[in-house]
Amino acid sequence: MASTRSPNRSSSSSDIVDTTPLLNNSSGSGDETNPSRRFVQRQSLRQAARFLRQASSGHGMIREPSMLVREAAAEQLEERQSDWAYSKPVVVLDIIWNFAFVVVAATVLVLSRNESPSMPLRLWIVGYALQCVLHMICVCVEYRRRRRRRRGGVPTSDSVEDSGNLSLESREASGQHVAPAEHLDEEGAGVAKHLESANTMFSFIWWIIGFYWVSADGQALARGSPQLYWLCIIFLGFDVFFVVFCVALACVIGIAVCCCLPCIIALLYAVADQEGATKEDIEQLTKYKFRKIGDNEKLAGDVQGPHGGIMTECSTDSPIEHVLSQEDAECCICLSTYDDGVELRQLPCGHHFHCACVDKWLYINATCPLCKYNILKSSSHAQEEV
Repeated sequence: MASTRSPNRSSSSSDIVDTTPLLNNSSGSGDETNPSRRFVQRQSLRQAARFLRQASSGHGMIREPSMLVREAAAEQLEERQSDWAYSKPVVVLDIIWNFAFVVVAATVLVLSRNESPSMPLRLWIVGYALQCVLHMICVCVEYRRRRRRRRGGVPTSDSVEDSGNLSLESREASGQHVAPAEHLDEEGAGVAKHLESANTMFSFIWWIIGFYWVSADGQALARGSPQLYWLCIIFLGFDVFFVVFCVALACVIGIAVCCCLPCIIALLYAVADQEGATKEDIEQLTKYKFRKIGDNEKLAGDVQGPHGGIMTECSTDSPIEHVLSQEDAECCICLSTYDDGVELRQLPCGHHFHCACVDKWLYINATCPLCKYNILKSSSHAQEEV
């Protein structure tokens, strides 16, 4: 039997690593159109994963390959979040929610026409309602643009959208035809994003101004202008609630990505459509069975340090064996060491994981979670050779 050393899990080769992986980096500009509360900007999960990697590097909490896998999962969550945020149910709920704020503000302004507050509370309520209206307009424009792109078969992820103008310029330079409607679509999307960004910044400043006006003379406002005063308190309180909720949710998701990644992958597998590799593509990948070895067992190969075990190829007359060091005998997804007799899946790039862990990931995204190598390229090359 041939015995070879397992490839280094943290290394990558230029001849196997896809330089344009499916998992694209998401920039922060895509977050500004999130249809949650306006001044709550979603922090990058990928940046949180990198921060944890830097913090854990000095303490040995999580090894480097495992943190790379979690960064890839964070990028995948960012892309999925953009699609979910602009799904029809979420957009409808967001519009109804903001429209209710506008209706309540207009109703209270009419009912409180005899009140004379010492602070310009009416001005603050009108400004708050205008922010809601502008937010609804931006969400509707972005939702309609995404639907048109989806019907045309164009990806709608943030990474593609943020580089939309660049892609149009590159396509024009290469001589490809770009329809005038597509020009208008991209220009309208850029205007909507700039408006939403300005609205987000202004809403934060407007919240501080409203809090100052309400707290400066609270008792007098509560007695002389109770309707305006309590409406301002409710609006300010709702914004604080959503800030706390979004921060808490981001913390929970970040902890889950770093500590319980298989649960996140299982959730994405359950709710997401098949967009990665098919079951047939995954079954074509080599499957191995892991066997632990003792320290006294002598093995061929150049693996230095304590041996972790042997990967033996399944369903073949002349199986290939890979000797794993103790450090490499671990799944970077679930952070568990390989048990004796467990089935492993080795990708064309040489990285290996538990079958149960990596199969669901490949169904969602057909790239190696460690080096982002596209497994579909290998299958297409193999079919061409045949």
